[in-house]
Amino acid sequence: MREYLLTLCITAAVTYLLTGPVRKFAIVAGAMPEIRARDVHREPTPRLGGIAMFFGLCAGLLVADHLTNLSAVFEKSNEPRALLSGAALIWLIGVLDDKFEIDALIKLGGQMIAAGVMVMQGLTILWLPIPGFGSVALTQWQGTLLTVALVVITINAVNFVDGLDGLAAGMVCIASAAFFLYAYRVWVSYGIEAAAPATLFSAILMGMCLGFLPHNMHPARIFMGDSGSMLIGLVLAAGAISITGQVDPDALKLFAGSEKEAVHQTVPVYIPLLLPLTIIAIPAADLVLAIVRRTWRGQSPFAADRGHLHHRLLEIGHSHSRAVLIMYFWSALIAFGALAYSVNSASMWIVLGVVFLSAIGLVLLLLPRFTPRAPRWAEAFVPPRYRRGAVVAEPAATTPQTAVEASADAGADGRPEEEPRTPVVAGVAGVNGATAIGARSRFLDRRKAGTSR
Repeated sequence: MREYLLTLCITAAVTYLLTGPVRKFAIVAGAMPEIRARDVHREPTPRLGGIAMFFGLCAGLLVADHLTNLSAVFEKSNEPRALLSGAALIWLIGVLDDKFEIDALIKLGGQMIAAGVMVMQGLTILWLPIPGFGSVALTQWQGTLLTVALVVITINAVNFVDGLDGLAAGMVCIASAAFFLYAYRVWVSYGIEAAAPATLFSAILMGMCLGFLPHNMHPARIFMGDSGSMLIGLVLAAGAISITGQVDPDALKLFAGSEKEAVHQTVPVYIPLLLPLTIIAIPAADLVLAIVRRTWRGQSPFAADRGHLHHRLLEIGHSHSRAVLIMYFWSALIAFGALAYSVNSASMWIVLGVVFLSAIGLVLLLLPRFTPRAPRWAEAFVPPRYRRGAVVAEPAATTPQTAVEASADAGADGRPEEEPRTPVVAGVAGVNGATAIGARSRFLDRRKAGTSR
């Protein structure tokens, strides 16, 4: 466990330290797209955060190769090298997309090629444990198609959920943490060495996300872009493929009897094999709702809009940070709920706990205006708005001059007209990301505050 923690910390440190220089490089390279109508952020923000995450991945694999216990993973398996090859290819495609906005079909082809590169080097699904049938051996073509499909689905799911500051990195970190606990339990408790690569991949993935999150939390100073979202999606899928296709159900030896009976009775043990796909639960629901919504309006299912789940959380009154935390909550509930069920499926307390936490999540969704207050001892560790006695800024008093300006800007119905939202060109002073050195201004716009210049 200590070597895994060391690998995780070094991966996080390298990612964190490189993100700042990468941000300056992205600004110089012009990887700052203009604000689109469906975007949530208000200022151009540099992308290419996946560069720092990729070097964090390389650092984690390099350190693990020189540790006493983890070095055996590289000696007995070719999966770490397969992961690095596929990650390098998908990362390069993502960097090009962050800079030049390549076509979606080209990205899809690159994702399939990256998955094929991993399959050629041995990172593939060999068999599947199916309840009621036992272990079903897959042919080479079946294993390849299933592996490629899993990689492509996971990559696009992570890319699809990357809509708010810190959302994708946090959700992937939660899913990888739950998967790490399961893979480590299979390796250590049952002595199955085939689970060691998946455990290593999960630890490195947690380090990549934890190192990038401080720069990506709201307000984000840099985005991971497709170079980061596709990269962590591929690493997430690689762990699932590694442990799904290499762990023999009979090796667990949990029950006596035939292999068919063992697989049927150990269904909860194989639920966490789908843990990397738990991140798809929320994006999949969002995808279905988006298709229904757009076709109902007579639009194309691929037409972009502002009707996604995170947009709806903002519209009903949740702040940016609270919307992200709510989606964190649901991701953790799904991932760790499946993990707890795999450990003891006969416990009714697990089911009751999941139901109780789900009720709490629904209450949080219905109370967007509620602001929790931290206890006295924790006030130093939370933002000022969550401290007791925090003063909420009141709207500025309306002066005669501002009243005249407001009436002049009002429309025919007496309500003020919204100013057109014009994109801000990168390089203008005060733009998020344009000033690579120095803090951004936190003062309110005087016109919005109700004072005259």
